[in-house]
This record gives sequence, structure tokens and C-alpha cells, in this order.
Amino acid sequence: MMSAIRACGRGVAKVWAWVDALRRGLFNLLMLGLILVLIVALVRSGPEPLADKTALVLNLQGALVEQASGSLRSQALAQARGESPQAQTRLRDVLAALDAAARDPQISHVLLQLDQFGGAGMAGLHEVAAAIERFKKDSGGKKVLAYGDEFNQRAYFLAARADEVYLHPMGGVLIDGFGRYRNYYKDALDRVGIDANVIRVGKFKNFGEPFFANAPSPATLESESYLYGDLWTRYTASVEAARKLEKGAIARAIDELPQRMQAVKGDTAQLALKEKLVDALKTRDEMRALLIERGAKDEKSKSFRQIDLLAYLAHVKPKWDDKAAAIGVVVAEGEIVDGQAGPGKVGGDSTAQLIRQAREDDKIKALVLRVNSPGGSAFASEIVRRELEITRAAGKPVVVSMGDVAASGGYWISMAADQVLADPSTITGSIGVFGMLPTADKLMGKLSVHTGGYTTTWLTGGFDPRRPLDERLRSTVQSAVQFIYDDFTGRAAKARKKTVEQIDEVAQGRVWTGSQALDRGLVDKLGSLGDALQAAATLAKIEGEPRIAYVEREPGKLDRLLKSMDAVLAPTLVEWVRAAMPLQLPAAVQQAQHELASLTELSAGRKPYAALVHCLCTAP
Repeated sequence: MMSAIRACGRGVAKVWAWVDALRRGLFNLLMLGLILVLIVALVRSGPEPLADKTALVLNLQGALVEQASGSLRSQALAQARGESPQAQTRLRDVLAALDAAARDPQISHVLLQLDQFGGAGMAGLHEVAAAIERFKKDSGGKKVLAYGDEFNQRAYFLAARADEVYLHPMGGVLIDGFGRYRNYYKDALDRVGIDANVIRVGKFKNFGEPFFANAPSPATLESESYLYGDLWTRYTASVEAARKLEKGAIARAIDELPQRMQAVKGDTAQLALKEKLVDALKTRDEMRALLIERGAKDEKSKSFRQIDLLAYLAHVKPKWDDKAAAIGVVVAEGEIVDGQAGPGKVGGDSTAQLIRQAREDDKIKALVLRVNSPGGSAFASEIVRRELEITRAAGKPVVVSMGDVAASGGYWISMAADQVLADPSTITGSIGVFGMLPTADKLMGKLSVHTGGYTTTWLTGGFDPRRPLDERLRSTVQSAVQFIYDDFTGRAAKARKKTVEQIDEVAQGRVWTGSQALDRGLVDKLGSLGDALQAAATLAKIEGEPRIAYVEREPGKLDRLLKSMDAVLAPTLVEWVRAAMPLQLPAAVQQAQHELASLTELSAGRKPYAALVHCLCTAP
């Protein structure tokens, strides 16, 4: 018996020794790989020079964002692997590349390749479209070409700006309009025994509506028809002008789509060509031959001479003197949450710290807050707004530039500015407040689980979701929500130099486009991020071209090291490894997951004063 145990022990020891040796071997290989990468980074101090007649390929990957979410470490490692795990392209990078390419003698033309483009709101699309037009104007005649296997509505908005648009013979152009369908959960929640208990101020404040109704309210339909109608009118007019189509051509084509499809025997590519949405149909090899003819052949790849966006950014040099007076830019993108938050969300404390950092920097003479947020915590929104107010009081002008969405809490943080600029299609407003106190006492009953105990006051167990909502707590929360709404509208009235009654008339949680908001006095001007930067320079009385300084979280040492390797890693490793597409759930299922998760999250840590200023809206 003992000999068997000893033999078993020796076997385990051998296996463990083998596992330990394998672990050490893998670790040594990993370290060797890192050392090799560092050697390459040290030897290659910068990107290889560009050859003449190089095409800049704007291969926009994923969603267009103001600020990439995730740490610099994860971003740099993803770039090293040739991946884009979060599928994002920064707007500022696209604008910088186009502006630099217009002046770059080695760049002969631009190719828009948008098959992997995840889309953007209309404000972001307007920024890129304007940059394309600037490129054509400032480059002295360089052409912009667009090619796609297919074009969706967002991608085509950019492709329409090209001098020539080409489509694969088996492709198509899908322009389907604006709008959305929501899931409504009242019957489902009733069936499982959950009450959402939504408490709100503002008849248009519809964030919680899917949890207490089975269909959109008349107020919601009124608001959204007005909003989406304006966005659609602007979209079609812009595309028709860019493609020199008759006014109303897109709407007529959609209305007559079945007949027009029959006329081309179901060939969507021929339909796009017939409707003059594209200039010609070309297979990939035919497009490659055209680009070689327009530019030059790369003997190594046997394709046309080219450089993509990521690699070209390593060639883009700052055009400002480091000693020049600067305009600080703080990005407020994503949901607004209490405390600290990384890129992709607006932390009340962390964003306030960035604003404070800009205020205390003597080289920064003015501040631009770039807002792309549907809101969130009212408390965190006020922390950010107050920091901007202090910045103005310190003598530094503050200008707000609204991106795709600056609604509810996104509008709250915009109220302490000298000027507020919005894109005509920015979704803004939504001045309203709500609270949500989900309870599951009926669900507990269906599970035959009972709750009981002793408390010294009725409030002690008031937030326990296992118990029905006490009407006294409902009244308390209603008072708190009403107070926040009154505070919101009061601050907006003061900021916009209007009466509370005037603000209340356009508030009530209703969303507007930027153009509609201008008509109602909720913003000062319509304009781009560039217009906001110019306004800040004028207010600060900066002579000459100011330096633009993005004020962001300082990366750690490893983050900085990895980021510094971009110019080396991007042109090499990106060619070696491509990430496989992950399996994704259908969009409708993801939407339900997100919305039901919101219901769960709002049930944790509830307090009577924890009001939310959030707009259930996304960039169309």
C-alpha cells in the first residue's frame, strides 16, 4: 500500500516538474519576444519615408469616437496584434490625417474603404465629410475615391463626398432612413412579478417608459417624429447635393423600391448605378488595377502603393510650436457616472480633475469641452459643471462643442460655458429627471419566498427590492426628482438668459436636433469642433494659430512605452496577424440585455436623492 502511494507521489512530482519546466520555458519565450520587439523599436526610430504617388487608404474600423475607450495599454497591444478589439476610430485622427495628406506631396489621392466602418452619429459624419471637402479644396486637385463591397447609410454619407464612387458588382447601397423600435417590458415584468416604479418629471422624459408601458406614448411619438424628420431631411438633402441628384430623389427611390428592383431584375448593384448613387461597378481586381493606374504599383505587394490610416498617423507631425499658447480640449464621451471613470465614460471626479488640470496649466488660455454623452448621474453632472464654472471665474474662456449626443446630463455639463456650439444634427436637450426603484416582491411570492424582520423606522427597509414600494418613499423620491428638475431648469434659465417658464416650455425631457435647439435658444451657434476651437481662441484673444492640447489621463510607464511603439509596430505586425471576427448576438438581443441590465443596476445602492438625468437616445 505504502509503495503504491510513494509511486503515485513520484508520478505527481514528475508531472509537476514537467508543468513547471513548461511554464518557465513559455515565460522565457515571452521575455525573448518582448526583448526582440524592444530591439526593433530602438533600431527603427520612426516610420519609413513615403514614396511618391502613395494612396492614403481611409479604412475606418468600427465606430467613430471622440475618445477611444480602454487603457492605452490594451489599445497598444491590440494594435501590435493587428486587432481592433473595441472596433473604434478616433475622429481627431481621421481629421488630422486628411488635413496632413492635403499638404503631403507623397500622397497623390485618398481612397475611402468603408466596409468595416461601424458608423457614427450625424455630427461625427459631418466632421469627416467637411474634412474630405477641405482635402479636395486644399490639396490642389487631388482626388478622393470610394470603393465598397456595399455601402450602408452611414458609410454612404461619406462615400457620397468622393469624386468617384465604385461598388462591387454583387454589392448594393442601403439607405433606409432614421428611426427605431424599442422593446417594451411591462407585460413581461408583470408576468415575472417585477415593478419598475419609474418616477419622473417631464412628460417627454421617456428613459423608463419601456419598463412601465407596452407601447410608446403619444408624447414619445410626437418628439421622435419631429427629431427624426429633421435628421432625415438634412441627410437626404446633403447626399443629393453631393451626388448632384434631384431634390427628393432618395425618398422617391425608397417609395418605389419594389418596382425599381423589379426593373433591374433584383440586381442591387445595377440599381445603385441606375439611381446614380455610384459611378461604376468594379470587382476588387479591377479596382486594384485602376488604383495602380492612378498611382503607382508596389512591387512588394503587387498592388497599388498605399498606406492606411493607422500607419499614416506616424507620419503626421504636430503643426504647432510647443511653446505656443494652447487651447485645452477635454473630451466628455459616454455615460456620466459618479467618481472615477476611464476613457469611454464621463466620471464626475475624473473629468473634473482634467478640467482643473487645464485651468491650472498656464500655457492653456481657453478650454473646449467636447461633449458626446446621453447623460447619467445628476450629481456627477453637477460636479463637472461646477468645475467649468470655476474655470470661467478664473478668467479662462470655456466653449462647449456638442458632438453626436449632448442630452440630459450631457446638456447639464454644457451649461457653464461662454458659448455652446452644436452640429445641426446633434441630439440635445432632454432637460428632464427621473428615478427608478424596481421591486420584486411579487416575484418572491411566485417563488414562495417570504421576507420579514424588524426595523426601527419605515425607511430602514425602504430600498429593499424584495418588498413593495412604500408610498411614503415614492413621495419622498418624487420630491427629490422634482427638486433636481427645478434645479436643472433654473440653471438652464440662468445660463441661457431666459425665464424658468421659457426653459420649462422646451424642457420636459424633450430631445431636439442642434438646429431645433438653436431656434429655441438652447445653444448659441451651429458649428463644428474646429469652429468651437476658433471661438475659444477669439475669446482668449490668442494671436496666431493656437496649439491644440487634449487634456487626458496621464498614461503609466508601460502605457507610454507601448504607445511609443505604434509607429514601429503598426506597419509590421499589423500585416502579420488579423483577428478573427467574434461571434455576436443579434442587435435586438443585445439591446434587451443592455436595457434590462440598466433596470438591475438602478436597483443597487438606491437613495432618495439619487436622481438621473439620462436620455434613452443614441446617435441615429
